Amino acid sequence: MNLHRLTLFPLTAWAALSLAPAVAAPPADIVDIAVGSKDHTTLVAAVKAADYVVSLKNPGPLTVFAPTDAAFAKLPKEAVARLLEPAQRGELEKLLQHHVTTSVYEVKWLKDGQKLGQADGTKVTITVKDGKTYVDGALIVASVRASNGIVHVVDGVLLRPTQK
Repeated sequence: MNLHRLTLFPLTAWAALSLAPAVAAPPADIVDIAVGSKDHTTLVAAVKAADYVVSLKNPGPLTVFAPTDAAFAKLPKEAVARLLEPAQRGELEKLLQHHVTTSVYEVKWLKDGQKLGQADGTKVTITVKDGKTYVDGALIVASVRASNGIVHVVDGVLLRPTQK
């Protein structure tokens, strides 16, 4: 029996494990990104109130235009409070669907005048002006890739045609 070989085996195994690259955590999905954002608490509350979490966790691909808390604050407080009531779940779900489209649209792919069909059956219009991209007038201020699509952070709530 070779004692030298027995002594080296544990050291070699330990070295291989300690030098192996760490396994990266899978990227977060759209809901996880919103939940992890301090700027999207109203959106997360709305997604939960509308029972829309499962839809946004599906494999996608999806593009979500995610209004910040400041965007919701631009709306009348009573309108937001009313939307979060259980009796308004259907209306809230339609509003949230108006912020979602299938496919992944990177900002650089969006063109001035382009129309995107949303999950609620309506369309939004893209505007590109002075190097900035807007969706129905809301500025896209940041974008985060998700495991099931992309989240574009917007500074306004996208109102459905019947809500404008």
